[in-house]
Amino acid sequence: MSNVADTLSTEVPHIVRGNLITGGGQDYGRFTTPPLVVDQLRWLRNTAPPAANIPVDEIIDILVTLGDWLRRDPEGTVDQALQASFATNPLEKGVLERSFKSLGDYFDRQGIEFQINQELGGKDVLDGWRDVVTPDGRKVGIRAFPSRMLHVIAGNAPGVSAMTVVRGAITKSLNLIKLPSNDLYTATALLRGLAKVAPGHPVTQSFSAAYWRGGDAAVEAKLFQPLFFDKIVAWGGETTIRSAKNYIGPGLELVSFDPKTSISFIGREVHRDHETRQGAADAAARDVTVMDQQACVSSRFQFVEGSIEEVDSFCEAMLPRLSVERPFSSICGSPLAGSIREEIEVLRDLEPEFKVFGKLDGSGVIIRSDEPVDFHPDGRVVNVVRVDSLNDAIPRANFATQTVGIFPDSRRQELRDALAARGVQRVTALGSAGLVYPGLPHDGFYPLQRFVRWVNDED
Repeated sequence: MSNVADTLSTEVPHIVRGNLITGGGQDYGRFTTPPLVVDQLRWLRNTAPPAANIPVDEIIDILVTLGDWLRRDPEGTVDQALQASFATNPLEKGVLERSFKSLGDYFDRQGIEFQINQELGGKDVLDGWRDVVTPDGRKVGIRAFPSRMLHVIAGNAPGVSAMTVVRGAITKSLNLIKLPSNDLYTATALLRGLAKVAPGHPVTQSFSAAYWRGGDAAVEAKLFQPLFFDKIVAWGGETTIRSAKNYIGPGLELVSFDPKTSISFIGREVHRDHETRQGAADAAARDVTVMDQQACVSSRFQFVEGSIEEVDSFCEAMLPRLSVERPFSSICGSPLAGSIREEIEVLRDLEPEFKVFGKLDGSGVIIRSDEPVDFHPDGRVVNVVRVDSLNDAIPRANFATQTVGIFPDSRRQELRDALAARGVQRVTALGSAGLVYPGLPHDGFYPLQRFVRWVNDED
């Protein structure tokens, strides 16, 4: 690691209204940050957001230029952030490298315009007032007005920072990003790039990023107020969401990307022949290992139709594929430890009710059972639950189930309405769980619709 990266791994910069702030005046043990000046992170309501009247096409041009800058990394800013992240981010080095390499893809023009058209129905409502006529003949102007947002983002994938910057920019909003302790450098690298490609531009001035300990009332009581922000956009675990809810009231809305888990449904068609089983096993493993099973879309429980012998054959086919290097998964994770290791060791002694495939060295473990295990599979561990019919597994889905990967495709249309009724937000082909495309609903809503403030001008 270079000297610059050594410094960055202990000194975390801030961005305040587009300006880089350095210096390690605040000590958090593993790293230091500049002193937190809360007043500089708040926006009063006495003026409109600076980008409010900037044409969205101009903002898209800037974002596309930023994407190109990220890919080229002419000043080594992205690489410095990557090197520093190795010390604090739990993702395996190769996964983290490939994640950083793909950051520029979030700033693709076609993808950004897809988001706007799909979620807001076009650019007109961002740039001005969309005219509508009510059934009784009244003329109404509707505008998606920029809001003031405080983003408490998750650190399990660098792409979260990129999506936050894109959404905050195209909605012309004022944005304060709270840096997560497990991803201290991605957001600031993106905003440093934004300042390079659009120095002093209103959209650049619309972003700040800073770190403070989550739940620190001395900081959050001064920030989480409707006087300064319209919305708290919170990603992450239950503790994060509950902490944010403490401040919600009139004038301050919570937009929550709740903690979720994902599962898979695999029909008996998988046992048709060797080739079919092998292909489905690879797809199932791909869904398990997304971001080394650290993402909400990562499958942890897989319900498979068939006899014990058939399901065991499927498990044997999937096991070696859990340790295949993919764009967003590594060959091998960390050896299992703690309570999950103890749980698995106990289950080894309970055959034939349970059967354990694999080693505890991080290469992958499959637990076959007739009922889901009562612990949370993690660290490349998946529970394959044998069922007589996929219909029997539908009650296992609920409001906390984000994605259900289904094989074969014909069964997806058969099951999707019943799963949606249980609270599932996304069904997809097995093996496609990680292909999350901005512009489609996320956690059951369109983010851009929630990020703006909808204002009426009524005749």
